[in-house]
Amino acid sequence: MTKIQLGGTGIAIEKNGFGCLPLQRISKQEAARLLRKAADGGMNYFDTARSYTDSEEKLGCAFRGIRDRVVIATKTTAVTAQGMWKDLETSLRMLETDYIDVYQFHNPAFCPKPGGADGLYDAALEARAQGKIRHISITNHRLAVAHEAVESGLYATLQFPYSYLSGPQEQELVDKCRAAGMGFIAMKGMAGGLLRDGMAAAAWMAGQEGVVPIWGIQHEWELDQFLDCVRRPPEMTERYREVIERDRAELTGDFCRGCGYCMPCPVDIQINQCARMSLMLRRSRPEVWLSEQWQREMEKIERCLHCNQCAAKCPYGLDTPRLLRDNYEDYQTFLHR
Repeated sequence: MTKIQLGGTGIAIEKNGFGCLPLQRISKQEAARLLRKAADGGMNYFDTARSYTDSEEKLGCAFRGIRDRVVIATKTTAVTAQGMWKDLETSLRMLETDYIDVYQFHNPAFCPKPGGADGLYDAALEARAQGKIRHISITNHRLAVAHEAVESGLYATLQFPYSYLSGPQEQELVDKCRAAGMGFIAMKGMAGGLLRDGMAAAAWMAGQEGVVPIWGIQHEWELDQFLDCVRRPPEMTERYREVIERDRAELTGDFCRGCGYCMPCPVDIQINQCARMSLMLRRSRPEVWLSEQWQREMEKIERCLHCNQCAAKCPYGLDTPRLLRDNYEDYQTFLHR
C-alpha cells in the first residue's frame, strides 16, 4: 500500500480515496457492503457531503465499530454560521460519530476567513475547539477562490478538479499546495465520466506527489479496480501513455466537465449532460444516449431562453448556450444516421 501524509494534518492515508457521491444511487445495504470492503481492502479516506442526500447515513451504517480505522471528510454548503452548525450537527448524527476528520466548505463563491460577516470560519474554529471537527478545509471549482484559500494559510486541504486532462492552471494549484504544506484532494479524477480507463488514470495519479484522488465508486467492479491500485500501485506503461495522449488530444480545451454548477436551468435542461452529449456519444455506448428519454431531454434545448445564467455560473468560463446548440445539432445528426 502507498500511505502518504495528508498535507500538514499529521493524518496518514492511503493515496487512493473513496468518493461517496455515487453512493446516493444504490441501496443502503449495498453501499455499506462496498464501504466495508473498501476499508478492509486498505482504503481509509472517505469523502462525502451533507448535500449528497443519504450518502452520510450510509457511511454511518458501514463504519459502526470501525470508526477509528477510517478518515471521514464531509462538506457544508452553508453560507451562514447558523447554517453551518445545523449542517454539522446533522452530519455528525448521520455519520454516527462525534467528530469529523476533515470538514470542508463546499464550493463557496468566496473564501471564508476569520471575522467575516458570514461567520463561517469563526463557527468552524469553535467547532474545532469543541472537538467536533479536526481540520478545516475547502473545496472549489473557481481558480481565484482556490488560490486565495491556499494563500490564506487557513485551510488544511484544498479539493479541486484534477485529472490528466488538467492544464497548467490546475498544476499551479497543486504545486502551490505542496509548497505550502497543504493537502490536495483531486475530485473528478475521471473527468466526470469522460475518461474510460481507470487504471491509466490511477497510474497517472500515482506519479502526482501529495495528491489524493477520490474515485467516485458506485459498482463493485469500480471498487475492485481501485483496490488493485491499493495492493499494487500501478506503474505508468506505454499503453497507459498512449491512452492518456489520445484522450488529451480529443478532450483538452473547450468541453463541459459536467460539474453541474450551471444548474438549475429555467427550462429544465440537464445542462451537465446535454452540453457534453457529443463526447458521451463517442466515448460510451451511444444507444444509451439515443434512448427516447434522452431524445426528450435534448429537445428541451429548443426551448433555451438564451438568458446566459448558465454561462455566468460556469466555473470554467464556457459559452454554455453555444455548447448546448452545437451538441444538439450533433445529436440530431447521430440520431438520423
